[in-house]
Amino acid sequence: MKKGYELLDSGNGRKLERFGEVVLARPCAQAVWKPTLPRSVWEQANASFDREDGNRWHGRAKLPEHWILEDRGMKFHLSTTDFGHLGIFPEQRAQWAWIRETVAAAVAKRKREVSVLNLFAYSGGSTLAAAMGGAKATHLDASRGMVQWASENASLNGLDGIRWIVDDAHKFMQRELRRGRKYDGIILDPPTFGRGEGGEMYKIERDLMNTLKLCRDLLTDDPLFILLSSHTPGCTPQVLENVIFQATAGIPGNAQSGEMLLTGADDVFPLPSGTYVRWTAKGN
Repeated sequence: MKKGYELLDSGNGRKLERFGEVVLARPCAQAVWKPTLPRSVWEQANASFDREDGNRWHGRAKLPEHWILEDRGMKFHLSTTDFGHLGIFPEQRAQWAWIRETVAAAVAKRKREVSVLNLFAYSGGSTLAAAMGGAKATHLDASRGMVQWASENASLNGLDGIRWIVDDAHKFMQRELRRGRKYDGIILDPPTFGRGEGGEMYKIERDLMNTLKLCRDLLTDDPLFILLSSHTPGCTPQVLENVIFQATAGIPGNAQSGEMLLTGADDVFPLPSGTYVRWTAKGN
């Protein structure tokens, strides 16, 4: 039985991926090169998704309604959605490893609990990583369904004690400030455009700097990190470094930025799928 995630090939605006034993072909605009594998291999995918004439799955009925992916010590409930998503963004796997290691090291060094807030948290990969590292984690998303999905992922991994929040990110952070609650680490992957269950609208070009100001205000006096990632075109690694340094002005720290990648075997082209910046306070 095959486990884990693997990028099998990409090109011609598509990507071929394996999620456990399920192989899927989906759109990927940045894959402008030619595929390496022959067309016959792509045609053997269990199902495919395209956005021509609306969002459509082909072969969706052949897939299990739900299945479990186990990758690098983490388990996820997967399911196809009408938008082509599955409940996991595997390009975040390197970030999850970094979160887990950073939190675990801080817990060992500080000999106390480390608090981590995950905003726009989707199905909870970063939340799981923080909790596995020993953090007291708070998970926030505006979608009740996604928070429930994340909670199920936590149960699948035997994790409890996570604080689950369905809310608009800014409204929640403002309430946390009034309550005097602070966090050692903050994780966020804000949408290019999003709308909450209460009709709240988020636009990254308008709202990101305000989001980061609230993040800075929510940091403890001995902060650990801010991890900002983005899937928005134009949010390059340098852009993310610039905004994070402005947001953390006055707090000594360092930043590392780069592209998030989907990866497979050594002979498979890594596929850029977003960007990140990891800001860590000096002394950590």
